[in-house]
Amino acid sequence: MPISPLPRPDRIRLVVTDMDGTLLDPAGDVPEGLYPLLDRLHAAGITFVPASGRQHATIAAAFPADRTPAREDLVIVAENGTLVTRGDEVVSVDMLDDAVVADVVHAVRGLGTTRGGGAVLAGTRGAYVERSDAAFVDHVRTYYNALTVVDDLLAVDDRVLKVAVYDDVDSATGTLPALVHLRATHQVVVSSPHWIDVMNHGVNKGVALRRLQAELGVGPDETMAFGDYLNDVEMLAAAEWSFAMADAHPDVLAHARFTAPSNAEHGVVRVLEALLDARVPSA
Repeated sequence: MPISPLPRPDRIRLVVTDMDGTLLDPAGDVPEGLYPLLDRLHAAGITFVPASGRQHATIAAAFPADRTPAREDLVIVAENGTLVTRGDEVVSVDMLDDAVVADVVHAVRGLGTTRGGGAVLAGTRGAYVERSDAAFVDHVRTYYNALTVVDDLLAVDDRVLKVAVYDDVDSATGTLPALVHLRATHQVVVSSPHWIDVMNHGVNKGVALRRLQAELGVGPDETMAFGDYLNDVEMLAAAEWSFAMADAHPDVLAHARFTAPSNAEHGVVRVLEALLDARVPSA
C-alpha cells in the first residue's frame, strides 16, 4: 500500500513504536531494515523509542549494543507504560498492590483450563507463572525473556508492575468477563486477541509518552507514533503524526490520523525510510 502523507522531515524529533503487530514482522522479529535506520535517526537528532506490553528485558534484547547507536541512552517503554527507562536509569515505575494481584490470580485460577490460559506476574526483576506445561511456558517466554515458573504466584517476592492474562481462545469474550469488575479501580486492557493486562489507573503508553515528551521538550507536533491494537490508542493520541498499521484493530484505525503498511510489509521501516529520504541534510 502507498505511504500516507508525511510531515516536513525536519519537524520530527521523536518516534515511538509498538512492537508486536507493528514494528515486528509476523514471525516476531525486528525487520533487518530497521537497524540501519537507527543510525540515520540518531544522526538526524530523532529519538527512537520502542513501546510495548512486553517485558523490559525482552525489548532490550531486540536492540543489541552493536546494532543500536547510543544504546546506553536508549529509552524503553515496557509493560504498557508501567516501566520506563533511559539506559540504566529508571524514569518511571508503577506498582500494583498485593490485593489486586491476588484478585486477578484467583479469578484466573477460577477459570481453570477451559480457556487454555494463565496469569503472568510482570515484576521488576522478572516475570512469573505457575502454569508449567511446556507449550504455555514457551509461548510466554516469547514476551518475557526473564521468566520463572513458581509453585504459587501469590508467594512471589517481587514488586508487580502488571498482571498479564493469556486466553488461548479470545481474551475479550472469554477471560474479560471474569476480570471486568476490576475496572472500577484499575485498568483492564485487552492488549491483543489473546492477552489482557491489569494495571493501575492512569498508566498506559500514552501517559508514558507524554512524560517523555515533557522531559525531552518535544511537542505532539514533533512526535510520530505507530500502533495496531487497543493498548496503543492513548499513545497515538499523544502524537500528531499517529499511524495505525493497515491491518490494525478498527478502533485503532479510527483514532489514528494516518495509515502505514502492515507489519508484514515492514510498514514502520517503510515510513521511516520515506521520512529520512525526504530529509534535507544540514548545511
